[in-house]
Amino acid sequence: MRLTNVAHLRLPFGRLLGYDVIAGRVGRSLPVSFDQRRHVGAGDRAGSWMALSFRLSAPVPLDELATCWLAVIERHGTLRSVFVPGEDGEPRLHEVDIRPGGWVEHVIAPGQAVNDALRAVLDRACSPYCRPSYRLCVLETAVGPTVVVAADHAHVDMWSMLVIARDLLTALAAVQKGRAPSLPPAPAFAEHTRALRDLPPAPDEVHRRWAEVLAGSGDVMPRFPLPLGEATLQEERVEVRDVLDVDDSAAFSAQARDDGVSTLALVVGAMTEVTHELAGTALRAVFPVHSRYDTTWHDSVGWFITNSVLESADSDPRASAEAVKEAVRMGSWPLEDILRPWGGMPEAPGMFAISWLDLRRLPVRVDATGLEAQYVGATIRTDGVMLWFILDEAGLHLRCRYPDTPEARRHVGAWLDTLIARLQSRARASVGGRLRLGDRIYRVQRAGRADVPALVALLSDDEIGRTREGFEIARYEEAYDAVTRDPSHYLAVVRDEGDRIVGTMQLTIIPGLSRGGATRLQIEGVRVAASERSRGIGTAMLEWAHDHGRHRGATLAQVTTDRVRERAHAFYARLGYDNSHVGLKRAL
Repeated sequence: MRLTNVAHLRLPFGRLLGYDVIAGRVGRSLPVSFDQRRHVGAGDRAGSWMALSFRLSAPVPLDELATCWLAVIERHGTLRSVFVPGEDGEPRLHEVDIRPGGWVEHVIAPGQAVNDALRAVLDRACSPYCRPSYRLCVLETAVGPTVVVAADHAHVDMWSMLVIARDLLTALAAVQKGRAPSLPPAPAFAEHTRALRDLPPAPDEVHRRWAEVLAGSGDVMPRFPLPLGEATLQEERVEVRDVLDVDDSAAFSAQARDDGVSTLALVVGAMTEVTHELAGTALRAVFPVHSRYDTTWHDSVGWFITNSVLESADSDPRASAEAVKEAVRMGSWPLEDILRPWGGMPEAPGMFAISWLDLRRLPVRVDATGLEAQYVGATIRTDGVMLWFILDEAGLHLRCRYPDTPEARRHVGAWLDTLIARLQSRARASVGGRLRLGDRIYRVQRAGRADVPALVALLSDDEIGRTREGFEIARYEEAYDAVTRDPSHYLAVVRDEGDRIVGTMQLTIIPGLSRGGATRLQIEGVRVAASERSRGIGTAMLEWAHDHGRHRGATLAQVTTDRVRERAHAFYARLGYDNSHVGLKRAL
C-alpha cells in the first residue's frame, strides 16, 4: 500500500463533502494511556491526524454511506469518546453519545488544489480536543467516489485505519444487499488501557537496558546520527520511495529465510551498516511496537502502539534479529513507570524513529490495489526524522519525514540513498535468485531488452524452434516490450558464472474464479542452452518457478508443451505434472 502525505496525495478533482455527526454531552470518565496523554497534552494543533483514502468502483448514495459510517462508530468505543482539558491541564477522556448529523460541502476555492482543501478540513476536524476528533470525507467524481477517513492519532494507529476501512466496506456491502449494516461489537481501547495498567512492574533488567540506550543518546530518546541543521521546528520534507519491487522483495525475503531471520532483521542490519559507514556510530532509534498481543484486540480501533528503543551495533543478520527482539521486549512494558526517572519521554530535537508494518502478516486485510488505498499523513513542522516502512504484496515501500534544511537534505538524503541501494543490491545478490548445482552457481533474473537476441537464439535452438522462430529482431523486441509492461509476467533469464545466458522461461500469474478462485502459475518457453543440458538446470529452473508462483499466491502450476516433445513430457512428469488435460490451439 502506498504511503504518502496529504501534500503528495493523488486525488481527482470533484466535490468535497464531509459528514458531520452530533456529539452529545460527555459521559463517564475513561482511562487515558501514557501515549494519549503525551499526544493530547500538547494541545489542539494542525497535523495531529492520520488518514486512509480509497476509491469505490461505483457511486454510493450519501445517506447509505452515512448509515454505514454510523455503524462503524457504534462498533468502536474510541470513536465514541472525546478528550477534554482537565483543571490541572491534563487531558481527560470521556464517553460521548454520537448521533446522526448531515453532509456538508467543503468549497474548493478557485485555484486551490484538492489536497489543500482536504488538508484544511482535516486540520480543523481532527485535532485532539475536537468533539469528535475524526472526519469522514468523500470526493465525488465522474469515475466514482474517493473516501477519506481521518482521525486524530490519539484514537487510531495504522492497523486501526485498516479495521475502519474494512468495517465500512463490510457495512456498505450489507446495505447494498438490502440488509442492516450491523457490525459485531469489538473491545474498546479503554479496556486495553486498563489491562496495561494492571500489568506487573517491568523487571530490573528492562529498566537497566532502557537507561543504557538512552545514555548512549545523551539521556534523551535516540536522535538521527548526522547533522540536521538548526534544532528548531522546520517545514517538513517528505520523501516517498518504492524500495523493493515484488521480485526483489521476494528475493530479499528468501535471503532472510535462508539466514533464519525476519525480513525486518535484514533491513535493520542494512541500516546498522549504513549508519556505521556514514556516521561512525551504532544504529539507535525510537522503535514503535504494537501492543495487540492477543487476538482480543485484533478487530479493535485505538492507539495500540507504544514506543521502544532499538540499538543495533552489529550488522550480522542474527545480531540484528536479536536487536529487534530486544526492542520488542523493551516495548512490552508500560512506559510510564520505566520513563519516570526522566520525567516522561525525554524528547529532544533530532529524534529518530523507525516504524515497520508488514501488511502481509496482519489479520485484517483490504484489497489495497483494487481500492487504490493509500495511507495519508498530515503536513507538519518537524525537527526530527521519522521513517515508515510498509511491506505488502507489491514490495517494500517507505516514507520519510525530516526538517527541510540544507543539512538534513544532504545527510538524510545520503543515508536514504545509501540504504536503498544497499537493500536493492542485497536483494539481487540473494539466494532467492540463485540456482546451486554442485559447485556451479547460476542466477535467475528478469530479462533486459538487450537480452532479446540471446533469448531468440535459445528459442530457435531445437527441432521445433528452428521452423517457427527467426523473424526480424524488431518483432521480438516489440513482444518483449508488451510482456514487460505487465507485472504479472516474468520473462526470466538464467546466467552462468561468466554472465552468459544459458536458460529462459516465461512465467505468468493468472488469477481466476474457477477452483474456488485459485491463482495459477503458467510456465511457457522453457529453454536451456544445448551446452548446459542434462545437468539439472531445467529442474532447478522449474523449482525456482514454483517458488515464484507460491510467493504470488498461486496454488496451481500449469505448462504446455508440444505433443512431439516426448523427452519434455517425461521431464515434467518427473516433476509431478499430471497429464490430465487436453490443450487445444488454433491460429487467429
